[in-house]
Amino acid sequence: MSVLEISRGVWVATGEAPAGRLTPGDLAAARGRPAWRAHQILRGRALLRGLLAEVAPGSAAEPVVAGHNGKPVLAGRSRPGISISHDEEHTVVAVAHGRRVGVDVQVPPRRVGHSMVRRCAAPYANRLYRMPAHLRHTVFTEIWTVQEACVKTEGSGIGGCPWSIDVPPHLDHGDWHGLCWRKVRDLIDVPVACAWEATP
Repeated sequence: MSVLEISRGVWVATGEAPAGRLTPGDLAAARGRPAWRAHQILRGRALLRGLLAEVAPGSAAEPVVAGHNGKPVLAGRSRPGISISHDEEHTVVAVAHGRRVGVDVQVPPRRVGHSMVRRCAAPYANRLYRMPAHLRHTVFTEIWTVQEACVKTEGSGIGGCPWSIDVPPHLDHGDWHGLCWRKVRDLIDVPVACAWEATP
């Protein structure tokens, strides 16, 4: 398991979690799901449990429940913020002491259409179009992961219109509506972003 503290009290992790940390509630959450989804759920929960054991051990076994708009939250009293994201074989989790947090991982697509660029990164579209295609796809995906992390943090999801969040392609960190965001580098080889409340 690889762990980065990206800001004071805000951690992001990926990789294989130590075995044996799943709770009966975690197993129940995967029961009856298609095999691929059950594997995804258990991988995410195991990684979350591993990170909690390192940074918030008193919360490591607390039940995960659905909060506002289905955002996962811990049911215990200590309530560090949590977030889990999957894409293809990648799983990333985040924990933040005393504040909401959102994390997103995305594998760059083979092609990013003009309508997606115009919708999610309109002020920077000309700059993106001047990039070689493979770089443009990666930079666009970095923008999208930040936008997704922000709406995950506030619990609004797609209803929060993530594409309207201004994310300059040349910046690795910024803020939006009382949240801080950061493109997480050096964790895995695909874009990851995390957002969290600026103050607990």
